[in-house]
Amino acid sequence: MNLDVAHLRELLGSLGYWGGHLAIWAVVFAESGLLIGFFLPGDSLLFTAGFLASQGFLSIQLLVVGAFICAVVGDNVGYATGHKFGRRLFRKEDSWLFHKKHLVTAQKFYDKHGKKTVVLARFMPIVRTFAPIVAGVGAMHYRTFIAYNLVGGFAWTFGITLLGYFLGRVIPDVDKYLLPIIGVIIVVSIAPSILHLYQESKSNKH
Repeated sequence: MNLDVAHLRELLGSLGYWGGHLAIWAVVFAESGLLIGFFLPGDSLLFTAGFLASQGFLSIQLLVVGAFICAVVGDNVGYATGHKFGRRLFRKEDSWLFHKKHLVTAQKFYDKHGKKTVVLARFMPIVRTFAPIVAGVGAMHYRTFIAYNLVGGFAWTFGITLLGYFLGRVIPDVDKYLLPIIGVIIVVSIAPSILHLYQESKSNKH
């Protein structure tokens, strides 16, 4: 999902200084830990927020620290959901808030990549929402989960947000190129999912 920078800047401005930060943190938390958050634009939002911080609309320090905390806490909520409800989630009927196929996709990715899925999934839309739930369903040892969760949360929030921030600081008029850059980020983030599905379809044919 692309973000219109001008509209986002206007929206954050209308929310006020703390309201703008809280809105971004809330999106990061929801996408990381709530079943309804899979459609949210985490990657492009963090990058755009980093750019806006470079222009003085947000505090980069508050932005990255808050996003990191919300990403880690969100994943913990997802893990707790999977751990508590377990296999009942796989028997749940589809609704506008829940699609079982996303959970199954995350399960297959987890089966293939194991514990590092908690880190890799951070950079994959949809999978990042359901991977911690699958970790909880699979009863991954909590200390192992939280270690990978911290690494993945840090790499995702600090990496993408600071990329937007530093590009905004070093490239004149970088906002003219934001939409293509965000487009590349989206393509790169969904490429692993597409590759995984392609390889899976090939293996099913044989």
